[in-house]
Amino acid sequence: MEPDPNIGRYQMKNQFSKITMILILSCLFVTATNCGNGDDTNAGKGISAVADDKSQQDVLKIAIGSKDHTTLVAAVQAAGLVDSLANQGPFTVFAPTNDAFAKLPAGTVDDLLKPSQKDALKDILEYHVVVGNLSEAILKSEFTGKEDTLGMANGADTKVTIKNGKTMINGATIIASIPAANGIIHVVDTVLLPPNKNK
Repeated sequence: MEPDPNIGRYQMKNQFSKITMILILSCLFVTATNCGNGDDTNAGKGISAVADDKSQQDVLKIAIGSKDHTTLVAAVQAAGLVDSLANQGPFTVFAPTNDAFAKLPAGTVDDLLKPSQKDALKDILEYHVVVGNLSEAILKSEFTGKEDTLGMANGADTKVTIKNGKTMINGATIIASIPAANGIIHVVDTVLLPPNKNK
């Protein structure tokens, strides 16, 4: 099997300017708040039903559809990314649910939402973004039988593994995938923390 030509491109961390990246990231994370889908193929915990077909909507139009990502929305607002929204792409966002945030140590979310933690919060949000459209099928085709890394928008790497048919990013399991007009959203059950946040 020939390697997917997109993979190398996703790992080029410095190919976009900082301003462009912030615009992309802000779009992505508001997009992630709307991972709900009325389609039965995406039914499950962490997914809110939304009547419209989001595969035909851009990220701005699907920003209000998921009750399971209110914490993520609050994080995007606290990080100051909302005002930079722009319809760009393609890109991939790994969107933690409210339950995923609840698994963090007590007080972590409240602390990150403080103005003094804005830079740290941005770093965490950027660690959930890959430039390009990586469907779960692409991830499985590229990473089944091996363990490798993806370069994230904050400049750090995540570890991708396929185990028992499930795709995991740094141990966070993809529990649903929802296509958007300008990318794809993968709902994950655990917040991804950059390497320095794991220490």
